[in-house]
Amino acid sequence: MPEALATQLPVIAAASSAGGSLAQPATIPIGIEMFVVVVSATTGVLSARQHKLDYVGALWLALLVGLGGGLLRDIILQVGDVYILKQPLAIPVALIAATVVFVFPMIIENQNRLIAVLDIFAVGLYAVLGADKAHAYGFEPTVCIMMGFFTAVGGGMLRDICLAETPGIFQRSNFYAICAIAGAGAYILLVEALGVNSMIALVAGTAVAMVLRWASLHYNIQTPTEVNLARVVPRRRRSAEGGGAPARRGSTGRSPDALAERRERTLADIEERREQERRSEALSRIARSRRKRAQRRIDV
Repeated sequence: MPEALATQLPVIAAASSAGGSLAQPATIPIGIEMFVVVVSATTGVLSARQHKLDYVGALWLALLVGLGGGLLRDIILQVGDVYILKQPLAIPVALIAATVVFVFPMIIENQNRLIAVLDIFAVGLYAVLGADKAHAYGFEPTVCIMMGFFTAVGGGMLRDICLAETPGIFQRSNFYAICAIAGAGAYILLVEALGVNSMIALVAGTAVAMVLRWASLHYNIQTPTEVNLARVVPRRRRSAEGGGAPARRGSTGRSPDALAERRERTLADIEERREQERRSEALSRIARSRRKRAQRRIDV
């Protein structure tokens, strides 16, 4: 048996056990691939600078954010190759980008908007590539979308864990993790259900993630932190479900007698305040009159 075939047998067996046939993963130009690594590594260095970490800490966070998501995906899938071991440029490019940004931070100062755009582009592309790799090895669509999610946001999650913080993807914010899920889901839908070319689906999935992120920022749409359906159910329906006949209510939710009583109290309070103002005004006139008489006596 040839040596090349022997090395491929475990991969083929793993793909068969996953329920599908081995396909060719989508490939992107090496320039775009390394560009995404640089952008992700840069965001890791920015977090290191915000937390006053040293050079080693900055390098570590750059590797985590830039390549940690793909490493999580490959560990979970346990099929095929590990990206950071297969691509010899990945780790050096991430380290060089981290070093440049750490030593010369003025390069990215006042570029928050540009970095945000590039970051969500990286998230969308990582999500699509993660879903594509799982799809190439025949995994179910839900698994493919989950792998896209891990690839896109896994690095940021590992960064927050290392910084002893609650991962940002679990906190109330504009859409971020949802963008990754939407991008991966769009890719799998186009490839699996509609049979679209993988490269076209890759571009479309990345665009879906970026547009969704832009919409959440533009309209300030945030993920909810709590949901209480009891506030949504009308009061009349809740009363009926409780077994009692709902009382006749006004538009403010109070009975007519209660409203009339409240109106009488309000009118009485208004009249009392007016009476106090009249008394204060009368006392003020008396005081002014006394001061004028006293002044005339002094002048005389």
